[in-house]
Amino acid sequence: MKILETERLTLRLQTTNDAEFILELLNDPSWFQFIGDRGVRTIEEARSYILNGPVRMYEQFGFCLYLVERKEDHIPIGICGLVNRDSLDDIDIGFAFLPKYWGKGYAYEAASAVMTYAKDTLELKRIVAITTQDNHASAKLLEKIGLKFERLVRLPNDDEELRLFAYNR
Repeated sequence: MKILETERLTLRLQTTNDAEFILELLNDPSWFQFIGDRGVRTIEEARSYILNGPVRMYEQFGFCLYLVERKEDHIPIGICGLVNRDSLDDIDIGFAFLPKYWGKGYAYEAASAVMTYAKDTLELKRIVAITTQDNHASAKLLEKIGLKFERLVRLPNDDEELRLFAYNR
């Protein structure tokens, strides 16, 4: 189901048919470096990840991490959307794209659409995001879409301090 559309992209709900792409994304070295190992190594584990993550979150909250695909050829290039984490007080925006699609403005285009949707449709007053301290590209994008660095945080069961960015209406 299509949720958002931009000039070049469609953001839609993930389905188990996306398992091959999700498996590739979650096992990309950049995912490990900036997000962390989710332990997803097979197509079946990717299907389970989709059902227990984005699909369940959408059913519970009406939003999730959406699959981002190019309109021109329907090729999936990343994920972008909103997450309700138990470890954060606010809804957070997240995104991840395969490296071959970096530097083309896709992440900005998708994240801008998600921010507009979060503010105008969902009427969220505060939106946050977290990044590792060395993820300068994501930090720059978060600032470009209106979030500001607020403080360092440590999530439960995580040794690393993360940067928390926030947008306040």
